[in-house]
Amino acid sequence: MPVLAISNVMDGVQGVLSGVVRGCGWQKMGTLVNLGAYYLVGLPCAVTLTFVYNLGGKGLWIGIICGSGVHALSLLVITTRTNWVLEVRH
Repeated sequence: MPVLAISNVMDGVQGVLSGVVRGCGWQKMGTLVNLGAYYLVGLPCAVTLTFVYNLGGKGLWIGIICGSGVHALSLLVITTRTNWVLEVRH
């Protein structure tokens, strides 16, 4: 149950921040963050947890949560460091 709860929270935060990125027209940046988070962090974590630590399906799920967390954190940093006054003028 804790894995499901964390997964739902990460998915919600990541979904909202992805919407912000899309709404601002930063699709290229969103794509790069998405690829980096899931392919460079989430997939290796999932494979390691599943096959090295023998966690099975739970390891796969935790790996995807790691990728989602990195995705959400990256988009949060991008969103908070944005100069919104300048963004509105464009």
